[in-house]
Amino acid sequence: MSSQTGDALAQEFVGFAVEAGALRFGEFRTKAGRLSPYFFNSGAFDDGAKLGTLARFYARRLLAGGPPFDMLFGPAYKGITLAAATAIALAQLDRNVPFAFNRKELKSHGEGGALVGAPLRGRVVIVDDVITDGASKRESVEIIREAGAQPVAVLIALDRMERAGSDDNLSRFSAVEDFADRYGISVISVATLADLLHYLERTRDAQSQSYRTAVAAYRERYGV
Repeated sequence: MSSQTGDALAQEFVGFAVEAGALRFGEFRTKAGRLSPYFFNSGAFDDGAKLGTLARFYARRLLAGGPPFDMLFGPAYKGITLAAATAIALAQLDRNVPFAFNRKELKSHGEGGALVGAPLRGRVVIVDDVITDGASKRESVEIIREAGAQPVAVLIALDRMERAGSDDNLSRFSAVEDFADRYGISVISVATLADLLHYLERTRDAQSQSYRTAVAAYRERYGV
C-alpha cells in the first residue's frame, strides 16, 4: 500500500523534503552501487520543527490509509526517533497509542533486555524511513511475533520503487514488494518515486525539468 500518485499529501511531503534538504538531486552512489540522480536522507530532518512536521506526515498517512493498529514500533536506530515522533503526532491528532523500540545491544542492568517502551501487544505498525534490503524490518517482524503481537504494516517516508539485484540480474520486484509479499504485511509510504516525478513535472523551471529527465531515466532502468 502506497500513496496514490499525485495525491495532495504526497506532493506536500515531497516539497517539504526538498525544502528541508532531505531530498537532493545530483549524482549519488547507492548501497547497491548504482549512480542515482536523487538521494533521500531522513537525517536531514535535524531540528524540532522539521522532525515535528515529518512526524505529522507519517501520522496523517497512517490515519488516512493504514490498517487498524494498536501501537508503533521503531527499529534501531533511525526508527526509534521516527516512531516516538509519530506517536506524539498521533496524540496531537487525538489518537494516543503506545510505542516501543529495540536496542542493537542487550542491556544487562536496570530493566535489561533488548526492548524499550510499551509491551508489544496487539496490532503493531513498524515505523522507519525507507526499505532498502529490508533487514531491519525483517528483524522487527520477528521481534514483534516472538512477543505474541501482530505486525500489520510498515510505515515509511519514501518508496523508491526500485528493483533489487545486480544490473545483469534485476529482480522483477522492488524491495518493498519483496518484503510485502514475503511477510504478508502492507507497506505504507508517505510518497513514492512516482510522486517525486509528478512533483518535478509540476515544477516548471528548467532545473526541475532537468532533474525530472534524469530521475525518469533512472526509473526506466531500475524501477518497477
